[in-house]
Amino acid sequence: MSEPILDASSPQQKPKEFFGHPAGLKTLFLTEMWERMSYYGMRMLLVLYMTAALQEGGLGITVAAATAIYGLYTGAVYFMGLPGGWLADRLLGGQKAVLLGAWIIMAGHIVLAIPSDHTFFMGLVLVVLGTGLLKPNIGALVGMLYSAKDRRRDAGYTLYYMGINIGSVIGYMVCGWLQVEYGYHYAFGAAAVGMGLGIFQFIKTSTILDGAGAVPLEPLSAKGRKMAYTSIVAFLGLLVATMVALMTGALTIDPVALAQNVVTIITIVFLSYFGFIFFTGNLNGNEKRSLGALFLVCIASICFWAGFEQAGSSLNLFARDYTDRMVGTFEIPTGWMQSLNSLFIITLSPFVAALWINLAKRMITPSYGVKCALGLIIMATGFIVMFFAAQLAASGLKVAPYWLVATYFLHTVGELCLSPVALSAVSKLSPKRFAGQMMGVFVLTYSIGSVVAGLLAGNFDPEKVAEMPNLYLQISLFSIAIGIVIFLLTFKTNKWEKLAEK
Repeated sequence: MSEPILDASSPQQKPKEFFGHPAGLKTLFLTEMWERMSYYGMRMLLVLYMTAALQEGGLGITVAAATAIYGLYTGAVYFMGLPGGWLADRLLGGQKAVLLGAWIIMAGHIVLAIPSDHTFFMGLVLVVLGTGLLKPNIGALVGMLYSAKDRRRDAGYTLYYMGINIGSVIGYMVCGWLQVEYGYHYAFGAAAVGMGLGIFQFIKTSTILDGAGAVPLEPLSAKGRKMAYTSIVAFLGLLVATMVALMTGALTIDPVALAQNVVTIITIVFLSYFGFIFFTGNLNGNEKRSLGALFLVCIASICFWAGFEQAGSSLNLFARDYTDRMVGTFEIPTGWMQSLNSLFIITLSPFVAALWINLAKRMITPSYGVKCALGLIIMATGFIVMFFAAQLAASGLKVAPYWLVATYFLHTVGELCLSPVALSAVSKLSPKRFAGQMMGVFVLTYSIGSVVAGLLAGNFDPEKVAEMPNLYLQISLFSIAIGIVIFLLTFKTNKWEKLAEK
C-alpha cells in the first residue's frame, strides 16, 4: 500500500481520501457518474423517440434517417473532444472546461425535455458541445491528481471507470422507466436533473481537487486568446444560423447523405494526420514500426465500434419490436436491455484483468494486435447470435430476451478485450513527443466507427424483416474476417510492438 500524500503546509494532518485515493477523485467520480447517467439515459431513447409514430409521442422519422442521425450524434460527441481538450489546455483550464461543459449539457437536456419537435436537434447540438468540453477533460483531471511516480494511478482510473458504468446503469433504469410511464420528454428531463446533481456536487467539492486543472497547462498569449475567442464566436454564430435555417425550413438536410459525407471526411482527417506524423515527424525506424503496429489497432477499433454501437440503434429497435419483454404481468422497458452492457462490465472487469495477469505469470503475453483481434472476433460472434434471433423474428415470432442477453454478454467481453488494450497501445506505441496528438487521432476511430454504425443500422428496415438475419450475418462475417486478417498480421507487428520497449 502506498503512503498517503501529506499536505506540506500541515505535515501532521492527513488529507481525506476516497477509497485510498486522492480526495479529489470523489468529485470527479460523482461528476462523471451523473454525466454518464444523463448521457446514456438520453442516448438510449434517441432512436426509439425518432422512429416512434407521432401518435406515440415520437417524431415518425424513418429508421434509415433516425439511425444516421444517431450515428452523427455519437460520432460528433467523440469528435468534439478534440477541440474540447485544446480549449482546456490553452484557454480555460480543465476545471472551467468541465463545469462549462456540464452546464451546456444540462441546457441541452432541458431543451430536449420541451415537447416541441423544432427544438429536438438544438438539444442534441448542445449536448454534443457540452460533452466535447467535459468528457476529455474530466479524464485528464483524474490523471492530474497523481504524481508521475504514484502507483495508485491505474487503480484510480479503474475506480473512475466504475463510476461511468454505475452512472450508465442509473440512466438506463430511470430514463427507461420514465419513458414508459410518463413519456419521452419526462425521461429527457430526468437526464437534465442528473446532470444538475453532477454540477451541484462539483461546485460544492471542487476545492478538494487541490488546484488540478485550475489554469490552462499551456496558456495562449493575449493575441492568441483574442483570436481563439473570435473563432469560437464565429463558429457558434454559424451554428446558430444553421439551426435557425433548419428549424424554419430554409435548409433541409438528408441525414443519410450527410452521414456518408461526414464519415468520409473524418476518415480522410484520420489518415492524413496519421500519415503526416508518420512521414514528416522525423521518426526513426523503430518509431515507424511501432506506429505501423498502432495503425493495426486503429483499424480494429474502427471495425469494433461500427458493430458495438448497434446497441443504441438496430439492437435497441430489435428489443422494442421483436423481443418478448413480458415477465409475468410486468413489461421490461426497452431501454433496460442496454443496461446489460454496463452490468456485465462491472461484473466481468476483475476477471478479464485477472486473466491477463495470470497469463503474464505463465510468460504468455499476447500482443496488442492479438488482444484487439480477439475482442473484434468475440464481438462479431454476438451478431451470429442475432442472426438466429432475427430468423425467429422474421418468422413472425417475438423472441425471448436471452438472445439479447447473450449478444450483450459477448459484446461486453469483446469490449473488455479491446477497448482498454487499445488505449494502452496508443500510450505505449506512440512516439513520446506525439503522444497527445496520437491519442486525439485515435479518438477519431470511435467517431468513424459510430457514424458507420448508424449507416449500417439504417439497413434494418422494419418493413423488410426477412432481410434482417442476413444483415446481422454480414456484420458478423465481415468483422470476423477483419479480426482474422489482423491476427495474421500480428505475426509481423508483434515484433514491431516490442521495439517500443527499447
